[in-house]
Amino acid sequence: MDEVLPRSLIPGVLGVLVRRGADFATAEDAVQDALVEALRVWPVDPPREPKAWLVTVAWRRFLDTARADAARRRREDAVDEEPAPGPVPGADDTLRLYFLCAHPSLTPSSAVALTLRAVGGLTTRQIARAYLVPEATMAQRISRAKRTVSGVRFDQPGDVATVLRVLYLVFNEGYSGDVDLAAEAVRLTRQLAAAIDHPEVAGLLALMLLHHARRASRTTPDGGLVPLAAQDRRRWDTGLIAEGVRILQAALARDRLGEFQAQAAVAALHADAPTAAETDWVQIVEWYDELVRLTDSPVARLNRAVAVGEADGPRAGLAALAALDEALPRHAAVAAYLHERDGDRSTAARLYAEAARRATNLAERDHLIRQAARLNTR
Repeated sequence: MDEVLPRSLIPGVLGVLVRRGADFATAEDAVQDALVEALRVWPVDPPREPKAWLVTVAWRRFLDTARADAARRRREDAVDEEPAPGPVPGADDTLRLYFLCAHPSLTPSSAVALTLRAVGGLTTRQIARAYLVPEATMAQRISRAKRTVSGVRFDQPGDVATVLRVLYLVFNEGYSGDVDLAAEAVRLTRQLAAAIDHPEVAGLLALMLLHHARRASRTTPDGGLVPLAAQDRRRWDTGLIAEGVRILQAALARDRLGEFQAQAAVAALHADAPTAAETDWVQIVEWYDELVRLTDSPVARLNRAVAVGEADGPRAGLAALAALDEALPRHAAVAAYLHERDGDRSTAARLYAEAARRATNLAERDHLIRQAARLNTR
């Protein structure tokens, strides 16, 4: 059975339980139980009203838990009796749940895990497999996160920027095990875009689609990293690119530029180039200037140095790089690339080897080692 439908209903079902008086932690557990039951029952007996079915089962699970726990008697007495089965009100609690899961009191890793479970509908086991950690470790992380946000009240608007950062973290985790986190992040961001009209939400969705369009060409069959310039552009998903560009253009037309829109504009320029040699690096430098103005991010400055090196020559790129901290992640790799383009192969080989030692990603490390070996062999 396709899990997408029941999982897409999770935010609305969880919101109904919370509005009826259930605390977040217990309600979230009840909804997960209902989801497991749906995956078991629906293939042979699909309901006419899927959301109402999930609400009914989850509410019963919540009441069972409340009645079994003497310490929660008072809360149980405060809730109404189980409503009669039927259509569920169409209120959309998705946005509220996003803000709850991205609460500033949570660490980034806890916020990501809670978002995947409460909004994405993934099980603890699926999330643990995606992050390559024991299920018990992930269960503790999610349990602590739920306890942290259980008493949170929403009398003030949530911070959209925090929600977007959490979703971007999910996307950048890529995929492993039986859960594709990149695809899951795209699905969740689509859901958020449907719940809130905000140009930066659209910008993030466009950025994800434009990056995701290149996924098939990013690695070799044995898992090796393929740099952007060497990718087979015939394997890029033109449908995702067209959708991302359309969403980005609509967001930019609102004249409320943000960091994700600027990043998406860079990705769109890469996607628009028929070949790497035809990339409009001058425009990319201009967009990185906007990104630096918006964020003053060292990572944005590092990427700008690469673009400057392409637009104005490697020595100009090295001059831009000289102003940055050498401890910055990927600094040595960028320096190696620019030195190689400038003809200094010995320095480039040394820097590629140094970058490989610092790399935290296995595929990136292997790629950098190969680059160093290539120059040393020559």
